[in-house]
Amino acid sequence: MPPAGDEKLEVWSQQFLLSDASVYSRQWLKVRHLLPLIMPENLLDLYLDHIRRCTLSIIRPLQLQGEGVQFRLLNTSISLLSFSAPQCLHQGNSYQVTLCLNGGFLVQPGECGRGRFSLGTCSDGGDLIISVELSDYCPLILGSSSPSRLRKVLYRLTQAYIHKVVTIRFLARLHARLTGRKLPVKVKKQVSDLGEEI
Repeated sequence: MPPAGDEKLEVWSQQFLLSDASVYSRQWLKVRHLLPLIMPENLLDLYLDHIRRCTLSIIRPLQLQGEGVQFRLLNTSISLLSFSAPQCLHQGNSYQVTLCLNGGFLVQPGECGRGRFSLGTCSDGGDLIISVELSDYCPLILGSSSPSRLRKVLYRLTQAYIHKVVTIRFLARLHARLTGRKLPVKVKKQVSDLGEEI
């Protein structure tokens, strides 16, 4: 079904650099909860497939049996990001799958035990909220807990921007898959005092 008039898909986004120079990023959208509830395991599979597709297989997510997930560069053993095995949580009307970051080339040395990536769904009145969240992440490009202005700009223009675009496209594709309707996307910023906006 084609969009009516100027109808747009609203995707909310926030990205912050916290006081300890760790990154917090969250993107989400709302859809009618009359749709079949997506279990987080399915969300993770869809997201990993999306990463492979939108990077033209330059980044290849690999699920290691019982050992977690690695985002590998091309067909090499170089892991850009490594995560522990997915952990699922079901609480009331919410479902969440979380992967804890435990290494990878794009993570600052000494900070490999930090960072969480999660995908979730929750029912909110007449809506189903689908969210993608990255928290407590210390990117290599920032260098330390007190990055220079140049490093912040480089991170904002590269990794932060790519992550935001890829995630928003994932949510838009997911909405189209669920509703059968492909809508133009309108990105809305969520204002917060969490930290420095990136």
